[in-house]
Amino acid sequence: MHTPGILVVSHGSREENWIKLVDEAVNAAAIDAKVPVVSSFLEIVAGRLIQDGIDELERQGVNDIFVIPLFVSSGSTHVDEIGQAFGLPPLSKLEGDLGTFRVNARVTYGKPIDDDPEIAELLLANIAELSTDPAREALLVIGHGSKEPVFHERWQAGLSGLAERLRLLGGFGRAASAMLLPDMAADVLRMLQAEQRDREVIVVPLFLSPGYFSNHVIPSRLQGLNYRYNGRAMLPHPAIPRWLKAQMTDWLRDSGYLT
Repeated sequence: MHTPGILVVSHGSREENWIKLVDEAVNAAAIDAKVPVVSSFLEIVAGRLIQDGIDELERQGVNDIFVIPLFVSSGSTHVDEIGQAFGLPPLSKLEGDLGTFRVNARVTYGKPIDDDPEIAELLLANIAELSTDPAREALLVIGHGSKEPVFHERWQAGLSGLAERLRLLGGFGRAASAMLLPDMAADVLRMLQAEQRDREVIVVPLFLSPGYFSNHVIPSRLQGLNYRYNGRAMLPHPAIPRWLKAQMTDWLRDSGYLT
């Protein structure tokens, strides 16, 4: 007999509010008190790392674990290295350094957010206060990115798809995307402004929770340029708990735990 449990894995941060927002989203997504849900972190958060989460679920009698990578892109090397540590083959020649997790339960590894339609609606709500005339405005969606082959292309596909989805949803005149790694945000912003001199550009950060990248890195990379920005991240918007709940529900139903 199988007993299901869910392990949500996010990156981790030294900022307490970052952890708090993630935990609140995970708690809000739990759909059944009989199905344990544990929030764990790739790094930094002592006592709550991925192995700690596995151990806690197995301590509660779970022998069938659904792992949800709460990351914004399948281009994240972290998503792949976590999968490798659960025994999945690597996506490229890049090998992770997590080793192999100790796990007795059966494991199903889920997918990150990517360009989910509901996330476009979330981002549109985040920037609503910055927009006055969408048809005359351009969007610049900025994510972390990666220089690594395979991962770079995945980031590029996800960011560009999300930017276009957001443009259509909000009726904006133009949309583009850029990564921080490699450092391309300022060049793309200049390109948007060179195309049309009087165009206002709204910068949209694609980060799960407010922190170092949304508060400091993006403004520093765009220093001296003209743009609109509020630094608002994806949490605490309720779309994230809804996304988590949908992943949980689909897995429980597909696995026969829900009818």
